[in-house]
Amino acid sequence: MKVPFNRVYYTGNEQKYLEDVLKRKHLCGDGFYTKRVSSVLANKFKINKILMTTSGTHALELAAILMDIGFEDEVIMPSFTFPSTANAVMKQGGKPVFAEMTATTLNINPADIEKKITEKTKAIIVVHYAGIGCEMDKIMKIANKYGLSIIEDAAQAVNAKYQDKYLGTWGDIGCYSFHETKNYVSGEGGALALNIKDKSINEKAEIIREKGTNRANFIRGEVEKYTWVEEGSSYLPSDILMALLYAQLEQMDEIKAKRALIYNYFYDQLNKYLNSDFLTGMSYIPGKCKSNYHMFYLIFKNNKIRNRVLAGLQKRGVSATFHYIPLHLSPMGKRIGYKPGDLPVTERISGSLMRLPLYTGMTEEEMEYIITKTVEIFEGL
Repeated sequence: MKVPFNRVYYTGNEQKYLEDVLKRKHLCGDGFYTKRVSSVLANKFKINKILMTTSGTHALELAAILMDIGFEDEVIMPSFTFPSTANAVMKQGGKPVFAEMTATTLNINPADIEKKITEKTKAIIVVHYAGIGCEMDKIMKIANKYGLSIIEDAAQAVNAKYQDKYLGTWGDIGCYSFHETKNYVSGEGGALALNIKDKSINEKAEIIREKGTNRANFIRGEVEKYTWVEEGSSYLPSDILMALLYAQLEQMDEIKAKRALIYNYFYDQLNKYLNSDFLTGMSYIPGKCKSNYHMFYLIFKNNKIRNRVLAGLQKRGVSATFHYIPLHLSPMGKRIGYKPGDLPVTERISGSLMRLPLYTGMTEEEMEYIITKTVEIFEGL
């Protein structure tokens, strides 16, 4: 049997809505389905204002602009994340300052955030890894103490909560992704959650997103014609993509429930190996968190064991994989002054982590095959 790492799941209405958007003959941004998607997200997550974007990356870039990150401003963030988190800051002339992770959740360590704050610190970007919330109560206190902005990179955390509050709604701005590797997909796509009740920020976001024009004001009838008023770009997703996403969001909780079944099966079957001679950790959901079950990972004693298990699964047709190379160890990270040894916990865990396939439409046969082959390898270690 061959089990892919990811397989796109369709709810059943995608084709219907795609045909409908073609009939409506409005294919560009902010059409019928964009408005529907925005409404679903804003109402369910209780977001002040939400703007759909072409990607989670673009949402992060918009957030960095709106939080006025500029030349030499320092922004604290985890190293164990996708390059988009750091790129959003660097494109504005800012400097990423990488903080250590918490070993249990792989999220940014609040204590290390506070250690990294200097007079140049402008903001904190938290990344909710694997759909598990960072310790936002502690992080909000730190931000308030030092007068810092908070951007949430909630790319993996759509429909997950911390302390019964949706991720992406704690900080000043939240950023979501609907890439096809995420729980809810539009192929490419993202969203900017504006949690600040500041009319000027909301209007600026609309202007930048709409090529630097006040077109949103024009559509609402607030101006007679729209024109260029500020620097901007085009961050609007096609309504074709939003039609696809709307079909996904209609079954938001059903999709989460399907993923929970897979996650819990993996956990129940492999938990007995935890703290063995070779397995030191696995996906963990703290009591304050409600996960969206984005992924399932295992942490091995060392890199050598991880690679042995990974190769064994791949040989057996199971497309397991590692995850991020920490940004501070990347060529770009080294270029801005980081070196091996700077974040020992991040380095140890990232080098020994392995992700099992987990996708919404996974069959019972696929689930059982993954576990059977994983246990087969474990018993031979």
